[in-house]
Formats: sequence, C-alpha cells, structure tokens
Amino acid sequence: MNSQNHKSGGRRNPRGGRRPRRDHRTPDSPRPTKKPSLWQRFLAFFSKPAQKTAANQGRTPRPPVAVEVTSSKLYVGNLSFQAEEEDLIQLFRGVGQVQNAEIVAHRDTQRSKGFGFVTMTTVEEAKRAVVELHDREFMGRRLVVSGAKSLEREPSPRV
Repeated sequence: MNSQNHKSGGRRNPRGGRRPRRDHRTPDSPRPTKKPSLWQRFLAFFSKPAQKTAANQGRTPRPPVAVEVTSSKLYVGNLSFQAEEEDLIQLFRGVGQVQNAEIVAHRDTQRSKGFGFVTMTTVEEAKRAVVELHDREFMGRRLVVSGAKSLEREPSPRV
C-alpha cells in the first residue's frame, strides 16, 4: 500500500501534504479551558458586585454647598428612592411643625430624583431642622438638609 493513499489520522491540506497538528500539548499538560458562552459571560457580568472605577477610587466626596436658611423652605437631598412625602413629614415633625413636603419626581417615569423640599412653619424651626437633620442617616442614606435656593433673579441691567 502506498503511503499517500493510506489514511493515518492526519488531515490533508489542499496541496496534498499533511497538515501539522494544531495541538502541541504534551500528554500530561492540562486541557485548555473552554471559552465561556455568551450566556455565561452575560450571567457573570450581572452577578459580579459593582466595582469602583479608577476615576472613583481614592476620591473623597465634596461637601454640599451650605445655603443659608432665610426662609422656612428647606432642600432635602440624597433621599432614598423609596422615600415618600409622608416619610419626610414624619421625620421633620420631630423637629417642628411641617406645612408641606414634596419629593421631586421625573416627569415621564414618575420615579423619585432623590431630592425634595420641606416647608416648615417658621424660619427658626427650619434652622433647627438643618442643625439636627443634616448628615443624619435616613432609610439607609445620609441626608443633606440646607436652605432652599430662591428662584428670585436679579434683573438684567439695561443698556
């Protein structure tokens, strides 16, 4: 029998010679691991805990800009997205009498934006609320309580 006609396990390339084996492992070397499927990579991506990016590592959060309390309306920031207006009323009722509480929500999705406004009865109660409740933990987050900025704008100079 001619060696060219005998099939000895090696595949032939189009030119007629044998193709070299692609696997150049020794018998005792470990088998290469299989590449994970798309589904396995998808599950692995979403099951990992969130990692800090290089930009966020080592950075300290900047302190909020304190706005002087000149009216009875207060800004309440860093609210939990599950917080409701009744929760804010109960929290601020421990400091003084609450007139109104409002949580700002996204116009289309109606999901909380994480901040709101509370109107106290007097300016003195509002100042006391800032002292007592700023940087206090509420529903798993540290609140930012300060005076609300007014919407009044200076008139532009006429030329």
